[in-house]
Amino acid sequence: MHALPIDAILPALREALGQRHEAVLEAPPGAGKTTRVPLALLGEAWLAGQTILMLEPRRLAARAAAERLAAELGEAVGETVGYRIRLESKVGPRTRIEVVTEGILARRLQDDPALEGVGLVIFDEFHERSLDADLALALTLNGRELLREEPPLKVLLMSATLEGERLSALLGAAPVVSSDGRMFPVDTRWGRPAQPGEWLEPRVVQTVLQALDDEPGSLLVFLPGQAEIRRVAEQLGEQLHRRADVLLCPLHGELDLAAQRRAIEPAPSGQRKVVLATNIAETSLTIDGVRVVVDAGLARVPRFDPASGMTRLDTQRISRASATQRAGRAGRLQPGVCYRLWSQAQHEQLAAHATAEILQADLAGLALQLARWGVEPEQLAWLDRPPAAAYAQAR
Repeated sequence: MHALPIDAILPALREALGQRHEAVLEAPPGAGKTTRVPLALLGEAWLAGQTILMLEPRRLAARAAAERLAAELGEAVGETVGYRIRLESKVGPRTRIEVVTEGILARRLQDDPALEGVGLVIFDEFHERSLDADLALALTLNGRELLREEPPLKVLLMSATLEGERLSALLGAAPVVSSDGRMFPVDTRWGRPAQPGEWLEPRVVQTVLQALDDEPGSLLVFLPGQAEIRRVAEQLGEQLHRRADVLLCPLHGELDLAAQRRAIEPAPSGQRKVVLATNIAETSLTIDGVRVVVDAGLARVPRFDPASGMTRLDTQRISRASATQRAGRAGRLQPGVCYRLWSQAQHEQLAAHATAEILQADLAGLALQLARWGVEPEQLAWLDRPPAAAYAQAR
């Protein structure tokens, strides 16, 4: 098992969870938290043979994390390590680590508020602050307080870009354990500000072609959505149709499993990949062979419009935290390069963190979940409480 930066702080994390039932882990991109932490805690005495639930923000990340953990043990998925995602599960009678998506945990809590048989819940990539993650944490803490005494249910929040002190306060001054940064340095190359009315795709294509000429290895290109992925793929295909050494691989949540695997797996010998991805590749995934990131700096985010009662998708600038996550994809396996399609001056003007989904989403689903749980928002612990006006409208 090769060394990872997270290994150095695992004893401190074991000690923290041995003394307290809550902990916060800060670990920058490439530290190895998703791969190492569940396995490191599996043999702890306080776990007492119970299972570990690890939450991932997306189905692709959950499946990939389970496969990587199982590979570390030299086993197939469904033995010690399994996963549950929407419409698919691989678990067995010997499974001790279950990797699940956040919505799966929220539904499981409604059926089993005490999480019987579970000794530890790990919220991975909690910085993304999805509505499902915030709800799952609130219900986990409430169910534990009301229904669990012995054996205790422990909670671990971890991410690359956490607001550690806020989370520590939410968990009753829980200890914060910090790991060193990514394994390898990443050289940042800044672009120019976009001109008014300028199309995104030609700039991305030009940068990708430049990176292919200047740098070895495979490329990971971050784009805001499927439409941009399709247009960039078409334009790159025209430019690269004579280059048999370059494979174009789209990667987004609507692709089938086989296409997603093609994007994640290593390129065949003598070839390199250009993976065109949404922010699905921002966290928890290591795409083999990637040492160059091209970042358009945009993401498509759902926003609820109270006036119309509808949710629309807005394309907006990413936060500095997301930019750090994306750049870190280039330094996972070797020194890398990140091309950013914006200037350093623009970078300083970006928001530090993305806005939590609970502050801008349609809360009708949340209202239904809380009604089924039998509580009002003020009875639960939140990092950001649901806005009163939005919740009243949702009711």
